[in-house]
Amino acid sequence: MAPSDPVNPPGTPAPSLLEGRLWVDGCFDFFHHGHAGAVVQARQLGTELYVGVHSDEAILENKGPTVMTLRERLLATDACRWVTKSVAYAPYVTQLDWISHFGCKYVVHGDDITSDSSGEDCYRFVKAANRFKVVKRTPSISTTDLVGRMLLCTRTHFIKDLEKMLEGEEGNGTAEEKKKVGEEMKERIRLYATDETAKNPGANVWFWKGEEEKKKKDEGKEEEKGVFRELFGGIGPKPGQRVVYVDGGFDLFSSGHIEFLRLVTQKEEELARQEGWYSQQAIDERKGKGADYGPAFVVAGVHDDEVINREKGVNYPIMNVFERGLCVLQCKYINAVVFGAPFKPTKGYLTSLPWGTPDAVYHGPTSFMPHTEDVYAVPKEMGIYKEIGQHEYKDVNAGTIVQRIMKSRDLYEARQKAKGMKADIEAAHRERELLEEQQRQKEAIAAQKE
Repeated sequence: MAPSDPVNPPGTPAPSLLEGRLWVDGCFDFFHHGHAGAVVQARQLGTELYVGVHSDEAILENKGPTVMTLRERLLATDACRWVTKSVAYAPYVTQLDWISHFGCKYVVHGDDITSDSSGEDCYRFVKAANRFKVVKRTPSISTTDLVGRMLLCTRTHFIKDLEKMLEGEEGNGTAEEKKKVGEEMKERIRLYATDETAKNPGANVWFWKGEEEKKKKDEGKEEEKGVFRELFGGIGPKPGQRVVYVDGGFDLFSSGHIEFLRLVTQKEEELARQEGWYSQQAIDERKGKGADYGPAFVVAGVHDDEVINREKGVNYPIMNVFERGLCVLQCKYINAVVFGAPFKPTKGYLTSLPWGTPDAVYHGPTSFMPHTEDVYAVPKEMGIYKEIGQHEYKDVNAGTIVQRIMKSRDLYEARQKAKGMKADIEAAHRERELLEEQQRQKEAIAAQKE
């Protein structure tokens, strides 16, 4: 909908409000797992969820500059498993006639206060009309937090061993506190692994651990199998589905990752169409056994923090493995996640996947993490490697997002200071420059040795 389009043109009958159709709105910059947390809780309260996305101009006026464009932010909300429909140009201050136009009776938001440029509550009108529902805000994550990590070059968010942290064996605090944090993290993973109703199991969640010495010295050799352990069971592959594997850091899960995953799904649909997947007879047979489903079961391997930092340096990843995994889990193009996936998928690893050897291993047109050897040599030898070609968002990754922040540092620093951040940002910026230079030297030396 264009900004100038009237929500309710003159003479249009008043829309009927649907009890189960709910509304959520916001900026959704980075669309991190905090956003997904509000969305999944809202989806649990009804049967449909409409998501309003503010324009770049409205956000600039009321909050500050966005990092991602409106199109990129819409791509993210459209890809969320629990979103029924995304609506562009939603007003920054939520209007009753706007949400009513879309048949939404209630607006859902976190238990924090959101204010406009005048300092007034953005939800004052829907609250006054008793059409407001509250869900819990996701702790310890926000766009401001992530921008702060970039500007300040911090590494304190890294997780050494996610599996041990979930079991309360690692982390800060007393044994009781660590156990409590671990249980809360585990429950969040379970929630993000639910199906499109946000009420039933959906995605499968597994851990993988390789032999420590091989991970450091011989990662990529065919004999490396490692050990898989299930965290949460899900729907699993259905009859006729091809198992497809993708992997990556998925840092600052954004338009580059999302478009790649969408194109993987599209490519599999094109292959399935050639095989008669979408013939009326095939559709009727699947529906006869329940609901219809797509032709691909997509498994995403998510690398550990140590793996990404070893390859990229500086303070990457900006999001830790827990946060990145949640971002991947909420995406509707994903059916399973493997935490701790190896940087180089070996034959032993691929043939030991819980769902069997994948029918295809996909990789995108570019890689954020530089390397001088062929990471996908084994899938190529196995004849299952496939590439997704160039696309509109191919260059959008954690590195380019950080560059966007750095190019407009003054604006983002003002935004951070307005949020109460106290730090010597200039010194932190210089530290980042030094670390980036050290990483470039390290990569140059590695390239010369090849």
